[in-house]
Amino acid sequence: MALFCFYCRDGEHSDKLRAIHLEAQREWMESHDENYLTAGPLTNDKGEFVGSLLIIEAEDEAAARATVNDDPYVVGGVWQSIRVDRFEPVKGRWTER
Repeated sequence: MALFCFYCRDGEHSDKLRAIHLEAQREWMESHDENYLTAGPLTNDKGEFVGSLLIIEAEDEAAARATVNDDPYVVGGVWQSIRVDRFEPVKGRWTER
């Protein structure tokens, strides 16, 4: 299995959209728990949400994207852009996987 880093940047009105889709998004992540190594919001120096970081474990990038494609934050327009890169940990606890 490989790790893929999803760097998701919020779009316009994301604060309102996050509130609308938060419960569904949490349920989505719970139902796909086996794919998420970690996930959480990104904040600016004022503590405001500016995006999310997801580390997804999958066979390949296509499978990782399939995990995220129907996420309520994608479908609901919370994230304006998503960058996906393969993640190769070389230091820390994740290197022991």
